[in-house]
Amino acid sequence: MIAIKDLVNAPERFVSGHRSCAGCGFPMIVRTILAACKKPVVACAATGCLEVVSTIYPFTSWNIPFIHSAFENSAATMTGVVHAYKALKKKGKIKKDAKFVVFAGDGGTYDIGLQALSGALERNEEFVYVCYDNGAYMNTGIQRSSATPKGAYTTTTPAGKLEFRKDLAKIAIAHEIDYVATASPNNFMDLALKAEKAFSTKGSSVLIVLSPCPLGWGSKTAQSIKIAKLAVETNFWPLYEYEKKRYALNFNPDKRKNIKEFLETQTRFKQLLLPENKKVLAKIQKNIDEKFDELKKLCGEK
Repeated sequence: MIAIKDLVNAPERFVSGHRSCAGCGFPMIVRTILAACKKPVVACAATGCLEVVSTIYPFTSWNIPFIHSAFENSAATMTGVVHAYKALKKKGKIKKDAKFVVFAGDGGTYDIGLQALSGALERNEEFVYVCYDNGAYMNTGIQRSSATPKGAYTTTTPAGKLEFRKDLAKIAIAHEIDYVATASPNNFMDLALKAEKAFSTKGSSVLIVLSPCPLGWGSKTAQSIKIAKLAVETNFWPLYEYEKKRYALNFNPDKRKNIKEFLETQTRFKQLLLPENKKVLAKIQKNIDEKFDELKKLCGEK
């Protein structure tokens, strides 16, 4: 089992010098996940914030083999890479064992990348798929995605999104793969342990990680980890894993915090806090409570 000293002493696979915004969540997410893999690793990133800020020609922050994929087909791209590796290894041209990981945002996962991802999961391809979920198409101008929370401002939902978020974890689990988990950067050891499990799982595994975005969320850059923690403590972002047909809850708050504490930290939700939107706020709280109670039952929790 991985320990903090292993993360500290791990080789730097995603190095400094990238151009991500201050307070962005995915640099710490990517570094933690890559540090949790003890074998050589190959990464693919869909077009999006992560790819744009880390591969501005002629510079790169990737200290490992890296391939950039189109927005919609990172899972298909990595499928090709994995099978090319297997063919070369069978011919004796590659000796080392390697692991493979895809990084994509919610737009490239929940929406336009879902078809390629579903195909790869149905075939149980040998790679880890990581969605860094910031809840909108942040790279192209903060448009809504199906991961955008109900009530959130985006440039295409200026009055607040009307629909609830899509449940990507359930969709991944429906493919009957062996490992699916949610994580948050506020608990980096939980993230590292789940990444370690994902890399050691045979076939496909999926990690869905909350990725704070000060630009798109209208939050303070120094508060990203605090906000991520509030997301977990309010059950907006429950931490759990599905492993070989069994659910496990990784955090069950002694006392549930009201979702309002999370919403107040971000200007994208400011319209929800107006007196005339009390009913909408109550509906959001009810949805969160019901989903968490449902999750607890799946996990065998009282």
